[in-house]
Amino acid sequence: MTPSSVQRATPAEAATVAKLLHDFNTECDTESPGIPVLTERLTAMLATDRTLAYLGGDPARGVALLTSRPNVWYATPVWLLDDLYVEPEVRGEGIGGALIERILADASAARVAAVEILVDAPDVDAQRFYERHGFHGVEPVTGERAYYYALELS
Repeated sequence: MTPSSVQRATPAEAATVAKLLHDFNTECDTESPGIPVLTERLTAMLATDRTLAYLGGDPARGVALLTSRPNVWYATPVWLLDDLYVEPEVRGEGIGGALIERILADASAARVAAVEILVDAPDVDAQRFYERHGFHGVEPVTGERAYYYALELS
């Protein structure tokens, strides 16, 4: 699969994005509000320039969801890769790599300063995948490990 076989999702494709994200949460035993709720949210979010989704495959078998935000340390936006999921039956066929390549190409064209990803510590397969694509979980200059902390408020 090549980056050209990855398409940026439109609000009209929100249900496809929602189904794949729901499947991702289900596979990871993580609660999901359900496909109808996700579809409603994504339809609104994908109509803005702050949320981007990409679909890989025809029909779509992989998805990437990103949010864009300003950052005081950069003159241009930073993208956060909120989720990247490929259906288990087609893992290893290049869909994930094509999604990342397309994201990085679009980020470069949009003059995005950085693309950030949050990866669970035990998910060594995901860590290896992202490292293969140039991401790092260690500060390159100091060698210090990066950590992510969160507090859900609702």
